[in-house]
Amino acid sequence: MVEIERIGADTIRFERILDAPVETVWRYLTDAELRGQWFAGGPMEPCVGGTVELLFDHDTLSADDVPYPAEYAASKGAVGRETVEQFDAPRLLAFTWDGGKEGVAEFRLFPEGERTRLVLTHSGISGPGPMANFGGGWHSHLAVLQGVLSGEKVRDFWALHARSEAAVKGVLG
Repeated sequence: MVEIERIGADTIRFERILDAPVETVWRYLTDAELRGQWFAGGPMEPCVGGTVELLFDHDTLSADDVPYPAEYAASKGAVGRETVEQFDAPRLLAFTWDGGKEGVAEFRLFPEGERTRLVLTHSGISGPGPMANFGGGWHSHLAVLQGVLSGEKVRDFWALHARSEAAVKGVLG
């Protein structure tokens, strides 16, 4: 089951229960080294208006030695420079995507006992193609985060990503 929903013409939403307290999940969102274990590393200025640098090197996301697929090889090592739109530790983080051209990604954290409910809403997406791409990407990266926090490694990030993109396209139409 794909845990994604379209909540507007340009907005998708994900919800996950993670095996860690809110403070730990917050560190995985904001600490460059920890964020790099599931998504993209790079420094963040922890304040509204601060800069987020996202360094994309997905070699570290697979437990096995897995090559980049040809269609993503050119983006290996790409750096996105984004702006923090909302910052309320340890509950809310939002930052722009592609300088705001592809909207804003917002992460909200809610305690669920010793676990955390993470709600990711990405709004302002420019069209169906990017929506499917972001949907597959976020779905894959959140699966890696779940695995990191529960001690289960993702063997092949790119196989997971391909399955996620196909499933998300089916859900989003």
